[in-house]
Amino acid sequence: MEYVKLGNSGLKVSRLCLGMMSYGDPQWRDWTMGEEEAEPIVKQAWELGINFFDTANMYSLGVSEVVTGRLLKKFAKREEVVIASKVHFPMGKGPNERGLSRKHINASVNDSLRRLDTDYIDLYYIHRWDYETPIEETMETLHQLVVSGKVRYIGASSMFAWQFAKAQYLADIHNWTRFIAMQNHYNIIYREEEREMNPLCIEENVGIVPWSPLARGFLLGDRFKGEDCETPRGKTDTYGQGLYNHPSDPVVVKVLNEMANEKEVSPIQLGLAWMMHKPGITSPIVGSTKVKHMEQLVEALDIKLTTAEMERLEKEYQPHAIAGHS
Repeated sequence: MEYVKLGNSGLKVSRLCLGMMSYGDPQWRDWTMGEEEAEPIVKQAWELGINFFDTANMYSLGVSEVVTGRLLKKFAKREEVVIASKVHFPMGKGPNERGLSRKHINASVNDSLRRLDTDYIDLYYIHRWDYETPIEETMETLHQLVVSGKVRYIGASSMFAWQFAKAQYLADIHNWTRFIAMQNHYNIIYREEEREMNPLCIEENVGIVPWSPLARGFLLGDRFKGEDCETPRGKTDTYGQGLYNHPSDPVVVKVLNEMANEKEVSPIQLGLAWMMHKPGITSPIVGSTKVKHMEQLVEALDIKLTTAEMERLEKEYQPHAIAGHS
């Protein structure tokens, strides 16, 4: 496993990040696995060299953080792992139990620290942009978390490039902590981030940590053809259906599957390999519900693609409407 710096920081992360959203409370989503089922997968990820683990307070309404903290304590020392969590989405019915206000951020980080059973969070993301809270309030609050030691670094997730640039600018003029990572929606069938966000991150030396790099299983192609999907998530993922319904999506996936057959790899492996050849990509967040999947994902890091192969994979892509900011 290769380890690289995350953005303009000294923090070293593995070239793959394990997303922990699939582990938590099975009652939260049909496809969520409990702690016992998740344990061998997380153990395998650690043994394969992954040191970067991504969760959020809203995953299983906090249970994912609990599972993340418990499992990582079984396999590693706290100093050996990089734990990321997030704040923004509702954690209760009250008007102040959501968003990026000073009140909600401070309450949320304390709750996350308790659930993770740790003294600090390595990377704390704002999960989305808050249109109701001044970004100055949010940035100052995040800076105070870093100064306090509760958080080591901060990151942001899906938003418009102008919003991210404004936040970074405010951090600069006020001498507040800058974001070192952007967790955006990006994969071979949704490439709108190549227009502005990815170039901005490259220019500003911000690590790109894409979510849904494998398009939630759509790269296999069966979910476009109406075939029965083999996974519980595929059968009930209405959110994913909303993300991947552009006419060009199945065409791109068809080319991906054809090349995967030629190279004797899986479409998932090839889709990940394509991403790792794109500029600025630091550590895509991959999900797994089977031990064998972790091995295949790590093997994908060794797949080499020529310029001609990259062009072939990208040729059929057509512009999409923005998706993933909500």
